[in-house]
Amino acid sequence: MQAARTPAPGSGNRLALESASTDTTRGAGMRNMQQLIQLRWIAIVGQLATIFFVHFVLDIHLPLLTMLNVAGYLAAFNLASLVFWRPRQDVGDVALLAALLVDVGALTAQLHLSGGITNPFVFLYLLQVALGAVLLPRWASWVVVAASSLGVLGLVLFPGAILLTIDRSHGISDPYVQGLIACFLLAAALAAVFIGRIARILRDRDARLADLRQQAAEEEHIVRMGLLASGAAHELGTPLATLSVLLGDWRRMAPFTGNPELQQDLDEMQAQLGRCKSIVTGILLSAGDARGESPAQTTLAVFLDELVSEWSATRPVQTLDYHRHLDADLPIVSDSGLKQMIGNILDNALEASPEWVGLEVTRFGEEDECLRLKVSDAGPGFTSETLANFGKPYNSSKGRPGGGWACSFRSTSPAASVVA
Repeated sequence: MQAARTPAPGSGNRLALESASTDTTRGAGMRNMQQLIQLRWIAIVGQLATIFFVHFVLDIHLPLLTMLNVAGYLAAFNLASLVFWRPRQDVGDVALLAALLVDVGALTAQLHLSGGITNPFVFLYLLQVALGAVLLPRWASWVVVAASSLGVLGLVLFPGAILLTIDRSHGISDPYVQGLIACFLLAAALAAVFIGRIARILRDRDARLADLRQQAAEEEHIVRMGLLASGAAHELGTPLATLSVLLGDWRRMAPFTGNPELQQDLDEMQAQLGRCKSIVTGILLSAGDARGESPAQTTLAVFLDELVSEWSATRPVQTLDYHRHLDADLPIVSDSGLKQMIGNILDNALEASPEWVGLEVTRFGEEDECLRLKVSDAGPGFTSETLANFGKPYNSSKGRPGGGWACSFRSTSPAASVVA
């Protein structure tokens, strides 16, 4: 028979972090693919406008039909990409690399048909390289660099039928110079807009991943503290039981039976020992390991009255202002974890306000299906620093580390209780 294997502390958090990180990365990949699709539509429109302008306005005879076919194939690919990726969220690096390689191929074909290396728009290769450097990992970005370099080399080795020349005497009125200016403005604008968007997407992804890692680290630390507390509770069970037996024996011994003051001290020790055992039981119940004390059926009023009576008997509170507003009593199952939680909140109020602690119990809702326990105190209240860090672990106003959990309760007195 194979023994069951207990997962390591925090393994669930690591798996959750890996899953969330994968989802975040996939979401960023999908947004990046959408940016490439938008950029490709702009490139198609720009190609058509440039082709018609050069062919009909500048009177440079281009292979019009062939170049329109290339633009049409690129439009068909972009439309297919839009339809294919819209219902999906898992866009990986390979898909982004393939999309950029298609763009490099289409640009190479158009340049080959319209002047080759002498076409001023040859510098648009740099835009593809920049996109690859921002979007892709190092190995994939170098693939884009290699593809662009091969494209430029191919334009040199296999020139097309059209050769563009520059006439410096015409200055800015020369078509080649105008093409260079247009290429620069187009590449600069597209880089500023789309690379800026992609950079923001990547920054948002990195920030999200950093938040997830921080959350996983905090949760793993809390899990380890819970395991440590559970182990300590197990170890404390035996000495507490031994002390309980010894106190019972002392109660029947001659030096104690005839001394009322010693009997009172024994009663106080027994009460505090019972409180320690109750705390240990609550820790083990929270860890899913009860100490043989099964829940018991009772009523809501009895549960609250016993809790208040037990708490006030074991704490040095001067005044406990307890009010229970229940129209009708309800049968419940007594839970040690709930009793410990309420006791912890009352302890916090007592530490802030030893003279007076208030507890008010009311039912509310359309059918009184909800129960509100309101703990009040007359303490100094939260500091501005505590309120600024509300909700974060170890946010304590007690002046010692490791004591604060930023409790989600509030006091309705002029000042709130200290953080536990």
